[in-house]
Amino acid sequence: MSYSMYLFLFLSVIVSGLSVLFINISSKNLKLLLSFSGAFLFAISVLHLIPEIYASGAANAGVYILIGFFAQILLEFFSEGIEHGHIHIHKHGHEHSAFPYAMMIGLSIHSFLEGMPLANGSTDTHESLLTGIILHNIPIAIALMTMLLQSHISKQQAIMWLVVFALITPLGSFTSYAIGQNMIGGLSMYSDRIMAVVVGIFLHISTTILFESSENHRFNLIKFVVILLGASLAFIGS
Repeated sequence: MSYSMYLFLFLSVIVSGLSVLFINISSKNLKLLLSFSGAFLFAISVLHLIPEIYASGAANAGVYILIGFFAQILLEFFSEGIEHGHIHIHKHGHEHSAFPYAMMIGLSIHSFLEGMPLANGSTDTHESLLTGIILHNIPIAIALMTMLLQSHISKQQAIMWLVVFALITPLGSFTSYAIGQNMIGGLSMYSDRIMAVVVGIFLHISTTILFESSENHRFNLIKFVVILLGASLAFIGS
């Protein structure tokens, strides 16, 4: 278990989230970041994660992938799609915005599950998965911090919640590691099933991002190039 992995996961969220305080990140640029991360997630799922799951001989792998796919749909009833860049401000009365606790719960469950497979797996898959999660969390952190600041809470509170979010994925990985250390047998079966669930989540997130990247079904050359770059990066690492 590498402590540097936890540091990378934590800092990627903190740095990208805090950048909102100093840099005006437009909606257009956020969508480009999302398109890149979505293409990378989709590509590593197809090129790395799914082949390894089936190569391991995991029983009913497809069922667990579907469970992850549909679980993400349920989670988005709470997170409201912030995983793919949607920002919603909840008004409380006429003057104040309500803090989105349900959104934080949904996003936290999503991030916790993503972190669990990081405690296991082959070196190649581990590196691809770690890179994918980091690239995925960067635009999420930007969207989250933007939404928190627009909710009219203090900067200190917004940073506190950003730190909470930054800790969730490492917590998921550490929890998975702790479970694995205390299991007498069946660790491989456990990790393969969790990986399959996370792949299902990745497939839902990435396809939603890629479908939404084409506004009004118009061809956008810049977004297309960004999507190709994201997929190419995953292919180069295969």
